[in-house]
Amino acid sequence: MTKAVDWFQRYQDLQRYVGWTDDDARNVRAVAALLDPHLDPLVDDFYAEIERHPNALKVITGGAEQIDRLKGSLVRWVRELLSGPYDTGYIERRLQVGRRHVEIGLDQVYTNVALSRLRDGLIAALGAVWPGDRSGLVATIRSLNKLLDLDLAGIEDAYQAEYLARQQRADRLAAIGQVGSGVAHELRNPLNVIKTSVYYLLNARNPTPEKTTEHLRRVEQQVTIADRVITTLSNYARMPIPDLKPIDVRRCAEEAVAENPLPPGIQVVYDWPADLPPVLVDPDQLRIVLSNLVRNARDAMPGGGTLTFSGQAVSGCVEVSVADTGVGIPPDQLARIAEPLFTTKAKGLGLGLALSRAILETNRGSMTVKSQPGVGTTFTVRFTAAERGLS
Repeated sequence: MTKAVDWFQRYQDLQRYVGWTDDDARNVRAVAALLDPHLDPLVDDFYAEIERHPNALKVITGGAEQIDRLKGSLVRWVRELLSGPYDTGYIERRLQVGRRHVEIGLDQVYTNVALSRLRDGLIAALGAVWPGDRSGLVATIRSLNKLLDLDLAGIEDAYQAEYLARQQRADRLAAIGQVGSGVAHELRNPLNVIKTSVYYLLNARNPTPEKTTEHLRRVEQQVTIADRVITTLSNYARMPIPDLKPIDVRRCAEEAVAENPLPPGIQVVYDWPADLPPVLVDPDQLRIVLSNLVRNARDAMPGGGTLTFSGQAVSGCVEVSVADTGVGIPPDQLARIAEPLFTTKAKGLGLGLALSRAILETNRGSMTVKSQPGVGTTFTVRFTAAERGLS
C-alpha cells in the first residue's frame, strides 16, 4: 500500500490543482462554529436518505445501533473537515473511508451522491446563518466546495487503489488455481506412466533385459516430459534479462527443428534469402520461441503437412514466418492464443505462446499471427537487424 506521505504529497498536488490556498482554509475554519449546531440534523438527513435506497442500505448490517455509531463518526468527520488541520493524519482518515467502502462492498457512486447531498445541506445551513455580506458568503462557499472536492478525490483515489489491489489479488489466486490445475494435469500422465513402469520393474518375475530397458527408457522419457512442464512454468515466471547478440536466425530455426523431432508425415521447407542479415537477440531465448512455434505447428498437423520457414529484411528489421498447413485457429480464439493459461489443446498449460511473446518483447521483437481454419496458421516474428542494433 502507498505510504501516507505519498498520499499527502498527492493531496498537496491536488490542492494546487484546485487552487486551494491559506485563505480558503481560513474561510472554512471561520464558519466551523456557525455550522456545528446544524451537523446533527444534516447527518440525520444523510442516513434517512440512505435508508430509502436498498443498494446503499444493504451494507449496513448492524441495524439502528450501527447507524447511531456511523452518525457519530460522520459528525466527527464533518467537524474535522471544517476545522482541519489538513495534515497527513487528516488525509489518512479520508483515505480509510474509501478503503472501508471497498471492504463492505459499497459502490463508490453512493459516496459521490451522498457527499453531494451533504454539500447541499452545509451550503444551505451556511446561507441561513451567514452574518456578513454576500461576497464573503460566496467566497466561503467556494472554499468549502474546494475542500469537499478534495475530500471526495482522496476517498475515490483510495477506493480505486484498494479495489484494484483486491482485484489483482483475486486474479492472482485465480491464476494460481488455473496454473495448479494445468500443472497437475500435465504431470499426472507422466507420473502414471512412471508408476506403471516402476511397478513392473519391482514386481515382474525374471523380466527380460529388453523389457527392463524398455521400461527404464519409458521412465526417462516421462521424466523429461515432466521436467519440460516445470521448465516452461519456471521460464514464464522468471524471465531472465536477455543477452543480445547478433545471431543467424536460419541456424536457430534448424536447431529448433532438430531439438523437436517431427513425424515423417511433416515436411520442412526453408525459404531463406541469401543476404538475410543476422538478428540482435538472446540466442537461448530465441530457441525457446522457435521451439514453441515448431511444436505448435507439429500439433496442428496430426495427419502430416508442410512446415515452412521464411524470412525477409524490412526497414532495419528481420521478419521470420513460421507457417503450417494444419487445422488452423478459429477466429474467436485467435486474439487470445498468446494469453497466459489459454490453450486450444486437450493437453498443455497454455504458456508457450505467452512465454514467446514475453521473450520477444524483452528482446525488442514482436509477434503476429494469421490463421484460417482448415488451411493453416502463420506466425511472424519480427526482430531488430544486428547491423542497426549494433550501430
